[in-house]
Amino acid sequence: MGKGPGLYSDIGKKARDLLYKDYQSDHKFTVTTYTSTGVAITSTGIKKGELFLADISSQLKNKNITTDVKVDTNSNLLTTITVDEPAPGLKTIFSFKVPDQRSGKVELQYQHEYAGISTSLGLTANPIVNFSGVVGSNVVALGTDLSFDTATGNFTKCNAGLSYTNSDLIASLTVNDKGDTLSASYYHTVSPLTSTAVGAELTHSFSNNENILTIGTQHALDPLTTVKARLNNYGKGSALIQNEWRPKALFTISGEVDTKAIEKSAKVGLALSLKP
Repeated sequence: MGKGPGLYSDIGKKARDLLYKDYQSDHKFTVTTYTSTGVAITSTGIKKGELFLADISSQLKNKNITTDVKVDTNSNLLTTITVDEPAPGLKTIFSFKVPDQRSGKVELQYQHEYAGISTSLGLTANPIVNFSGVVGSNVVALGTDLSFDTATGNFTKCNAGLSYTNSDLIASLTVNDKGDTLSASYYHTVSPLTSTAVGAELTHSFSNNENILTIGTQHALDPLTTVKARLNNYGKGSALIQNEWRPKALFTISGEVDTKAIEKSAKVGLALSLKP
């Protein structure tokens, strides 16, 4: 997490990235180019079965202000303006989507040596207010994540989390879905030289008495090639290999198989990301 406890979204992030990041069953292609004025233009295409989705986004950085504009195939225009550190430790994010008139939102993030706070407010007559806060240090952190709908007067989200970090181990415990879901995660660095790590996540749902256990690992075959694998208690196993075949250009191939229904065909996903 770096100096301080970070934000609430950092609790359990290392384990989530190990177990779920870069795995996919779709075909994804991303190309980023830069204009002479420094604007980054990114084109993304995703093939989901017979459905093809695409979007084009641009990013302009001017001192501490970053402006992102994205247009997708449904003619939605998403604009995000980020002001980084107008005051020490503070970040301001303003976003809205056209034509959704209720999508406007302003968010403030503040990170301190012993606290991390993020709060957002919808720009509507009856907005949804979000607040998350973490207190502690870069070793132990305790936080909560809340959402309140002013239109109904109800809490739509009420989560809490605890994280412990040392030099090579990160453990976290979170309570989500208004107390219905309990999740525990674990991340352990085995060898920093080869980026070898193992992780696990156990989730229990009190409403249906269901347990989901997912374990995973990653290892760098060489400085440019990384392999990952995961397996859950329902017998679904996934693996991927990612290669940086040129600087900032990543090629990822991943697959998933159900070991309890081996007669079903495996799902294979491809992702290609190109940056100059």
